[in-house]
Amino acid sequence: MQRTATCACEQLSITVEGDPRIVATCSCIQCQKRTGSAFGVSSYFRDKQVLETRGEFTTGSRTADSGHTISGNFCPRCGSTVFWKGDFIPGHTGIAVGCFGDPDFPQPTAAAWCATKHTWVDFPEHWKHSDTQDFS
Repeated sequence: MQRTATCACEQLSITVEGDPRIVATCSCIQCQKRTGSAFGVSSYFRDKQVLETRGEFTTGSRTADSGHTISGNFCPRCGSTVFWKGDFIPGHTGIAVGCFGDPDFPQPTAAAWCATKHTWVDFPEHWKHSDTQDFS
């Protein structure tokens, strides 16, 4: 099964094969600012699952609260962050779940950075929870 994620104006896209290895929410302050929401929902695919990227993108790098580097790729026209690479998960490409526009996309199984989540947000108890992003 192929899945394609696009930015809001559909100028930028990334196509992957199969299911993501991980789907997680992240409540770190940077994800809150990146999404303009209380948390981000991210999917991580092995790099070998990435079939194609199309369109122009601008890359911005930042140091996460964990000290890891994340390089996000966003559309220069509409500003949507579609995909990224993070040194905390080598060999994987992160893709914003909302960019798939698929209500049947696999649900998250983990919640990262719960230490900075909004107090009114509750994630299911059966998910893995971490105050940072360490699930070991």
